[in-house]
Amino acid sequence: MTTSRARNDRGFALVVVLLVLALVGVVAAEFSFSVRLEAAAVRSYKNSVTAGHLAETAVEQAIREIVADSAYVGLDDRGILTFYTRERLPLAHLPRDQVEFIGGRYSYRITDEEGRINLNTSPPDRLDRLLLASGIEKRARDTIVDSLQDWRDPNEEHRLNGAESEDTYLKAAVPFRARNADLASVAELLQIKGVTRELYEGAKDRPALSDQVTVLTQGQININTANPVVLRALGLSDAEISQIVQSRRGAPFTTVPGQFGGRGLSASTRTFRIDAEGFVDGRAAARLTAIVAKAPGTPPTIAIIEWSGLR
Repeated sequence: MTTSRARNDRGFALVVVLLVLALVGVVAAEFSFSVRLEAAAVRSYKNSVTAGHLAETAVEQAIREIVADSAYVGLDDRGILTFYTRERLPLAHLPRDQVEFIGGRYSYRITDEEGRINLNTSPPDRLDRLLLASGIEKRARDTIVDSLQDWRDPNEEHRLNGAESEDTYLKAAVPFRARNADLASVAELLQIKGVTRELYEGAKDRPALSDQVTVLTQGQININTANPVVLRALGLSDAEISQIVQSRRGAPFTTVPGQFGGRGLSASTRTFRIDAEGFVDGRAAARLTAIVAKAPGTPPTIAIIEWSGLR
């Protein structure tokens, strides 16, 4: 009997030991998981901060190009914005793609903000032609054109194909009101009836609407940087567009040719858009967009008039 009781005690002790070991294993595994999770969170935060600084560095590098002693801007054979001297000689680009820097890499793209259609100053037919050139069907164009006018006008009466707060926007899953004033940012387009994210960001066979428009210029379009879609929105024919693109290929126009006078074109710009990315471990971990204006003077100065998108 004593032997049996001792054997039972040893069996019970073994079970207890196994349970304790299992519990310790679970606790250790949970602790290890928590440590890894916290380490990953810290690493992710560190990478995002580093990438943010890299993107800001890219903007500063872009500004170095913009403040250079240049008189004109144009597009080179690859479609990259290039700065030219008064003698129409191209200035060398600084490195813009996958530039190595402390903590990672950065890339940036400079584009001419004055090569875009101003949504706040353009007449409805110009926007309609822009959407047509982008491949948008008539029903969708009518909705967007009317809704944009409703968004900007000071009243709550919607046009035939438009939208206002009471009849549309306040009924959304997250209700909001129409601005009833000029757009403050191109991103507001995403709130306007008819503008889809695919249209705004572009697709494989369709240019991004956000790349064709602006709200921060005087409305004149730079003949040296406007793409064919924008030129078509101004009412130019295919033959005229082809002539402009061919003529500016070697060097930018210094003035608008007489045959294109009165068409809303200019030959200079002082407003630029910078799209920058910061890369850590080969991944784009931060993006930002800065719109800057180059003020005249010696040396010229830069004013940042919009800064967005850093994340």
